[in-house]
Amino acid sequence: MFDLGTSYLASVERDAGAQAIIDGGTGLSYGDWYRRISAVADGLGRLGVAKGDHIVTALQNTLDAATLHWACQFAGVIITPVNWRATPDEIDFAMENAGGRALFFDASSAGNARASERGRAVPLISCEHAEAGETGFAELSAASAPDAQPQATADDWSLMLYTSGTTSAPKGVPRRHRAERAAAIAHVAQNLYPTGERTLGVMPLYHTMGARSLLAMSLVNGCFVCLPRFDVQGALDLIAQHRISSLYLVPTLYHDILAHPACADADLSSAKRLGFAGAAMTDGLLKRVNERFRPELFVNHYGSSEIYTFTIDQDATAKPGSAGKAGLNQIIRVVPLDADNGDRQCAPGEEGQIIAMLSGDESFEGYWNRPDADEKGLKHGWYFTGDSGLFDEDGDLFVTGRVDDMIITGGENVSPAEIESCLSMHPAVSECAVVGLSDERWGKAVTAFIKRRSAVTGEELDQHCKTSGLANFKRPRRYEFVAEIPKSPVGKLLRRMLVAGDWKPEEQEPVQQ
Repeated sequence: MFDLGTSYLASVERDAGAQAIIDGGTGLSYGDWYRRISAVADGLGRLGVAKGDHIVTALQNTLDAATLHWACQFAGVIITPVNWRATPDEIDFAMENAGGRALFFDASSAGNARASERGRAVPLISCEHAEAGETGFAELSAASAPDAQPQATADDWSLMLYTSGTTSAPKGVPRRHRAERAAAIAHVAQNLYPTGERTLGVMPLYHTMGARSLLAMSLVNGCFVCLPRFDVQGALDLIAQHRISSLYLVPTLYHDILAHPACADADLSSAKRLGFAGAAMTDGLLKRVNERFRPELFVNHYGSSEIYTFTIDQDATAKPGSAGKAGLNQIIRVVPLDADNGDRQCAPGEEGQIIAMLSGDESFEGYWNRPDADEKGLKHGWYFTGDSGLFDEDGDLFVTGRVDDMIITGGENVSPAEIESCLSMHPAVSECAVVGLSDERWGKAVTAFIKRRSAVTGEELDQHCKTSGLANFKRPRRYEFVAEIPKSPVGKLLRRMLVAGDWKPEEQEPVQQ
């Protein structure tokens, strides 16, 4: 298989004049971008960064960030991106854990990057205004350099992503060129991207969805339209101005787009291929997105940083809640919670833990210097996802939540996802999250946290659950109305904050619309 540098060269050979990237008022073709990528790849060597070294980046989605990503692929350097909101301590952790040889940052992360103790011990490269002792990224990208030639092979490391680290230190997920390219090829195939596709580059490049969007566009000589930081008006403007044809977002961003007043009159007609990942989409949101966009393709993609694709459903609205069937490069099983291999499989309708085959083309091979994490998650050729789910009689997978999120109430196992989907169908519910809170009688009391769109009471929501056919033991015992549902920077629901009491009550009851 091609390494990623050679893969980019193939895109230049196919159509050097095709538009490759847009960032604000700057647009570059594949040929023009190649010259800028070549300059940065050469500049990495002048900084003392060699093949096999890590660099750490704290960057928003810009032309500079995307250029650096590709330059690392040519130079055989392992790009190691962190959240641009990362604290100095978090940057220090990544620098130490990865052995970072340089630190790249922009205006969004400059203060914390400059405050990083380990960052100050290596070359600091600013994508904005470089201070004394720093290198300006513009110096690298504007320099004259020979055309870059690939220094890596398909078996070399391409990048290392960090998991969220909600309960422990983040885990590094190193991925090889071949796994990255296989995932991008599958992404193109599973989302039916044509030549010249145009996507909104808003999912961050420190996240598997963002990295995959960037690579997938190159495979079809498509265009990556940068949106450095998500804002609804900015997204709507770019979709209309640049005729964005595909969106690949977390459900939270779709929710925010629909909730914005400007969405009603926005021109979304070009966005014919929609995809979502990173979290489940509730039935209510799924219905509203489909009604507003009327897409030709609506894909539910279920996967992870470790193994990009688990399952794909290319018709998300046909069977709401279904994650579909295994992707092109994967085999998926559901096994009992006490299983340590893939031999014992749950029967259709029986809930268990979802596991994925490690020999798939998109798979990682183990965490970076974390044998404890490998021992827990990698067993007998299978990756134990930590997600719970079940297959229905048609062989479609339903993800019911995290194994650790399962609520045991009165001796019964209750999945939050089923209750959330039920509640989301009530017109007064904007967002919801369900957790189990300690209760003397029930052990854990099913508790629903609701962000209201309009006035509604707990009693009315309980009646809605009854009439929707939700089993009595699954109905929430408590309702809490909140100002916001806590989420991570990429839109993942943070149930642990609700369990810990880290939430704000709604300031006032919404006016009925």
